[in-house]
Amino acid sequence: MATIAVTGHVNLTAATLPLVAEALLPLLARHPAAELTGVSCLAAGADTVFGDAVLALGGRLVAVLPSADYRARMPEGPHTVAFDRLVRAASEVKVMPYQRAGSAAYAAANRLLLGRAELLVAVWDGGPGGGRGGTGDAVAAARAQGLPVEVVWPAGAAREPLARPGRRGAGGPTT
Repeated sequence: MATIAVTGHVNLTAATLPLVAEALLPLLARHPAAELTGVSCLAAGADTVFGDAVLALGGRLVAVLPSADYRARMPEGPHTVAFDRLVRAASEVKVMPYQRAGSAAYAAANRLLLGRAELLVAVWDGGPGGGRGGTGDAVAAARAQGLPVEVVWPAGAAREPLARPGRRGAGGPTT
C-alpha cells in the first residue's frame, strides 16, 4: 500500500495548476491504483490538484478536514465546487476536533496527514510558508520525523500574492 499525503500552496496561478497536475500524475502513477491512497485537506491549489490526480489514477482519496467549519469558511466559487466533488468522491473523510479553522486546526490536520503517510508530496517553491500549519511547516515536520518528502515545483510554476497578509487561502491549511 502506498499512502501519500500532500501539502502545498493554495495560491497557485491558474497557469500553474496544469503544470502541477502534469508533474503529479507520473509521480503518483509509480504505484498501482489498487495500492494508491492519497491523503489531502482538499484546500485550493495543490491539494485539489493532488486529489484529482489520485482519483484520475483510480486511487483512494482520504480527506482530512481541519475543522467543523472548514467548508463554511470558503468563499463560494470554483474551489468550493471542486472541494464538494472531492469530498463526495473520498472513501474516507476525517474531521479534526476543532470547531473553527485556524493555525492550530491546520497544524493538527498536518500531523494526521504525516502520521498516515509513507511519503509527503510538497507542491512548494521552497520559500517561507504561512507559519504554523503552512507548507514549509509541514515539510519541516515530515523531515524531522524521517518521512520522505518529494518536492514538486515545475518549471514555470508561480504563486499569486495572498489576498491579505497572514490570511490562509480559500479554506486551506497551507500557503
